[in-house]
Amino acid sequence: MGFERFVGSRYLKIKPSQAFISLITLLSVAGVTVGVMALIVVIAVMAGFEEDLRGRIVGVESHLVILRPEQMLQVDNPEVTAAIGQLSGVQAAMPFVETQVMLRSASRVAGARLKGVSLTDAAAVIQKLDVSALTQSPADALGKADEIQIDAPPMILGKELARHLGLIKGDPVYVVNPRGMLSPMGHVPAMRRFRVAGFFESGMYEYDSSLAFMELGVAQRLLRMVDRIDGIDLRLDDLFNAEPAAERLTSALGPSYRILSWGQMNKNLFSALKLEKTVMFIILALIVLVAAFNIASSLIMMVIEKTKEIAILKAMGATNDSIRKIFVFKGLAIGIIGTAIGTLAGLGLCWALKHYQFIELPGDVYYITTLPVVLKVRDVVAIAAAAVLICFLSTLYPATQAARLQPVEAIRYG
Repeated sequence: MGFERFVGSRYLKIKPSQAFISLITLLSVAGVTVGVMALIVVIAVMAGFEEDLRGRIVGVESHLVILRPEQMLQVDNPEVTAAIGQLSGVQAAMPFVETQVMLRSASRVAGARLKGVSLTDAAAVIQKLDVSALTQSPADALGKADEIQIDAPPMILGKELARHLGLIKGDPVYVVNPRGMLSPMGHVPAMRRFRVAGFFESGMYEYDSSLAFMELGVAQRLLRMVDRIDGIDLRLDDLFNAEPAAERLTSALGPSYRILSWGQMNKNLFSALKLEKTVMFIILALIVLVAAFNIASSLIMMVIEKTKEIAILKAMGATNDSIRKIFVFKGLAIGIIGTAIGTLAGLGLCWALKHYQFIELPGDVYYITTLPVVLKVRDVVAIAAAAVLICFLSTLYPATQAARLQPVEAIRYG
């Protein structure tokens, strides 16, 4: 053990004559501990919310969408097919048509986002969608043939949308297409009857209250888009490769095509979550900063208390750098101890929240009922490093003041 560490470690010991300074030291350790623990728990919960929300979104939406704003795409487009074939990491590609329609049940009306999907690719692209309901006959779906709906094409509705319309499985639902048709009376919306074949649930109210799915060919006939589609959904091996994949597709297809990644389609939401996480980090770091002020206060009082001892050490040959290191060592020791205890407490609380789920959220307010916890190593390291850095900076002024003491004046007037 070096000279500076030896003296600094002795200054850490609690003495009856320095009870007040020791109390401030203990409060400093407690402040750092609470700050670090709170930071780890809050950042882990916010990361859990972000990951859970991302999982629900990409369970409904694709990783990439290929659109052509100026005109619709052909079902068999060799240019687009070649570009997708050259793109690595593509799990599935699904052509689709999409429009806004009005749904009418026996007693209610609601707007919906109608999406026609390819049955061969939808299960791979839209993970939350069970397309098997679209392939069942009415007799298989209902257990008996219903002569009223035997000729009605099947449709899958979002769970909240079906609840709003008062529909159950097997009920008829009417789709009012605003594109409609021209008649002697002018533009008349077209209406067609469908059968509720199943329900779709993603856990996101925005999707469950507005989405309706049907088979691609049926949707094309309804919208009079034979051999035409609105776009192509792509699912990749890694959703975080969506941005570079979108850039490669844009360069391959040219400016007439628009390539959107899941991050771009939800940019505002995830930007808000990132900003909130950053703000919470800064706010909770203030707890550590307050503890750092306590560390500085205890060191300043210790410098005053140890004035004669510092003078004797300097008279015996201790350099200014050695005196500075003694007090920096004490302050850093307080910060490291508090950070270590706070890190362990934060990790333990995160483990308890994840495994025992003793905090419940109201299901009618939130889309989840328990706190999601995702603990990332880089977040823990960043929090611990920031806490130790703040504590280190708080030691510089008291340590510098101690190093400036003149031995003769300190002994004479100390």
